[in-house]
Parts: sequence; C-alpha cells; structure tokens
Amino acid sequence: MTDFPELELAVAAAREAFGPYRETPAPQRAALLNAVADRIDALGDDLTATVHRETRLPLARAASERDRTTAQLRMFARLLEDPAWNGVRIAPADPDRLPLPRPDLRLRRIPLGPVAVFGASNFPLAFSTAGGDTASALAAGAPVIVKGHEAHPDTATLVAGAVHDAVAALGLPAGVFAQITGPGRTLGQALVAHPGIAAVAFTGSRAAGLAIAATAAARPVPIPVYAEMSSVNPVFLLPGALTDAAGDLARGFAASLTLGSGQFCTNPGLVFARTGDGLDEFLATAAGAVADTAAQPMLTDAIRAAYETGLERLTAIPGVELLAHGTGEPAPALLRTDAATFLREPALREEVFGAAALIVTVVDEAETHHLLDVLEGQLTATIHTGPDDGPEAARLLPRLELLAGRIVHGGWPTGVEVGPATIHGGPYPATSDARSTSVGTLAVDRFLRPVAYQDLPTELLPPELR
Repeated sequence: MTDFPELELAVAAAREAFGPYRETPAPQRAALLNAVADRIDALGDDLTATVHRETRLPLARAASERDRTTAQLRMFARLLEDPAWNGVRIAPADPDRLPLPRPDLRLRRIPLGPVAVFGASNFPLAFSTAGGDTASALAAGAPVIVKGHEAHPDTATLVAGAVHDAVAALGLPAGVFAQITGPGRTLGQALVAHPGIAAVAFTGSRAAGLAIAATAAARPVPIPVYAEMSSVNPVFLLPGALTDAAGDLARGFAASLTLGSGQFCTNPGLVFARTGDGLDEFLATAAGAVADTAAQPMLTDAIRAAYETGLERLTAIPGVELLAHGTGEPAPALLRTDAATFLREPALREEVFGAAALIVTVVDEAETHHLLDVLEGQLTATIHTGPDDGPEAARLLPRLELLAGRIVHGGWPTGVEVGPATIHGGPYPATSDARSTSVGTLAVDRFLRPVAYQDLPTELLPPELR
C-alpha cells in the first residue's frame, strides 16, 4: 500500500479492467481511440485556450498539437483495423518431417498489463494525457494510468474527461483509463513502484527518467521503462553543402533552433561545420538570424531557470565563444568552439533544453569521426551534403546509424512525422531502450509480449490463431 489513496484506487480498477479489456476485439479498441479523438476535437477553442493560458504556447501551436494528438489516436485505430497488426505467425504441424515430426506452433502478442504514462511538460497534448503513449497502450489492450504533469493541470483534466466519456460510452470497464495528480516525484515514484503496474512510458529530463528506471529495476518484479530523456541532435555540414548553400543552411538552422523557444526534444543543439569555403558565411548568417530573434516565453519558470543556468555553464568554459544572443530574456544563443575544446570538455556534449546551440568547427573527415567517438546516443542526426560529398556521406552513415534513431538528410530534425515508418527514440541516453519509439505505429510494440501456442486444439486457440 502507498500513501496515495487515489493511486491505489486507480491501480485496483486498472487491474480489474485488464482481463476483460485485453480480450476486447481489436475493432472495439479502434472504436475507443476514434471516440477519444472525436471528443478531444469537440473541446474546440476551450482546449486550445486552456493550453495557451497554462503553458504560454501560442494558440496556433496549441491547435496544431491538438490536431496531432487526434491524428495519433486515429492512426492507432487504423492500425487495429489491419488483421496483421499483432504479428500473428502460424507454423503448421508436419507429422512427416524427419527425423522428428514438427509440432503445430502459433504465435500472437498479448498486452503486458496496466501501463503508467507520465505527461510531458513541453507537449501538453501530444505527449500527455491522451498522447502517443496512452494511444499505443490502449491500442495494445493495456489499461492506462496517467500521472498528469503539474505544468498544465487544467489541460490534463479537460482531456481526461474526454477519455473517460469515450470509455463509458462504449461500455468498457472504468478502470481502462485513469489520471492521477499530486506531488510530482513522490507520486510518480509510488506509481512506478506499485506491483499493479506492468510498464512505464516517460518523456522528460534525464535525471527524472533515470530515477524512474532505477525504481522499476529495483522492484521485486522489475518492469520495462520506455523513457525518452535527452538529446542534442547533432547536425553535420559537409564541405560541399557549405560551399553551395551556406546562407540557406544558416537560415534553416536558425529557424529550427529557435522554433518554439527551442523547447523540443529534437532541437538541433550541436552543429559540426567543416572549415573552408562557406563556413564564414554560415557563421555570420546564423549569428545574425539568432541575434534578430526575440525571446519567447518558456513553458515553466523551472525550465527557464535550467536554460539560463545551462547557458551560463557553457559560456564559462574556456575556448567557447558566444557568437550571438537574441533580444530579451530568455533569449536564444549561438556559441562556437573547436574540436579540441569539444573533446576536452564533456559538458559541451550535454543538452541545454531551449534555443541554444553550439557550433564546432572541424578541419577534416578524420576529425569528424574522432568527435563521433565521444558523442552519446541521440534521437536524431542530420547530414547536409553537396554534389561531391557522396563518398564521405556514405562513410559517415554507418556511424550515424549507431548514434541515432532517425537520420535526416537535407532538412532539420524539428517536426516529427507521425506515421508507420517513424522512429522517435535512439540509443541511451536519448532513450532508456534503443529498440523502442514513442511516435509512430511501432510504439504499440512496447506494451506487448509474444506467446507461442504448441499443439493446442482449435477450440482452445485464440480466435486470431484458429
């Protein structure tokens, strides 16, 4: 038992709901996801106004994120409408096989059990109450308990109401969904430690994600934690790209960096730029664009304080030059250093959550690969090439595959396409499990495990295996 009665009630209801909910036909779960999406859409301007008031995000961004949230829900509903969604495998018996007969083997995946979802501060809709983690868990057949984020409680309440209404309207057990609120770390840790929870989905800081993972691993029965934590999302500007389009690259980079005050987990916080033709133009244009960018409100006072502290830490390192600082506070910032300083100072590889980026000047291909040796796992890696950069890019690509979950060519990492081929994950510490994604239809795999059935009579087999 915990000291949180609300948590105990929610977990008890989820455990009771798990049996009947996991046996619901996939089309019924699809209907639930569509019903949730419809009800969120029906919240209309009340929802976007609440997001704006609580998070300081512009109304247009709130509306865009609402649309992304409902699109995710409907995407998982469409996934469930495909009979192949659950990866069924059937290997019929072969009694004539020598030297031994082959048994009949059939495989399907079943949900793990109730899932704890932690709402994120920077995405009050798409990564929170009814975001991708909740949608994918419900699609898998797992009840969900959301730990609402304290930065946007009214938003969370509105969306939770939409989910509760949809669950009730379809006659599903009430324990299929719950949202609990309370003291962040204490309640969150109690939720993860509860024996009724079977898996965890989290988006946030590395410190919080590692604390959650440690609690989950220390349980008598450990459970998986799918935590998306930190990433600086390196960008590699090869020589031909800088020679051909330095100014355009600089403007595109600055726009990606400062989008939404830099409060995206895919923010391009690190650029490796080759010395030579075009570098000076890139630096000057990027610095000018950042200097002309006014400060935007950040989501919370704590996020702003962490950004300012992180920026002060970087600028205090010998060998780091402040190239540009936007207007107002907390303003975007652009810094520059060389490869030797970057290799010497581990702090330069750490995420500063906000619109701050470091440009590292690199003398040649060998130095680029040397720098790659010290980088941690990332959500994304971006490469820009010119007409003659193909051979070098081909040598770089295998290194980037080991570094990141998503490789971008010729664009910028902000803006995650929501679709079946999307990966929003990456090697540690970008995520706690490099095999997973929190965006795209593959996200459902996190909450399923395979079960094989050997020589079962037809009447005992699950319907999809008959």
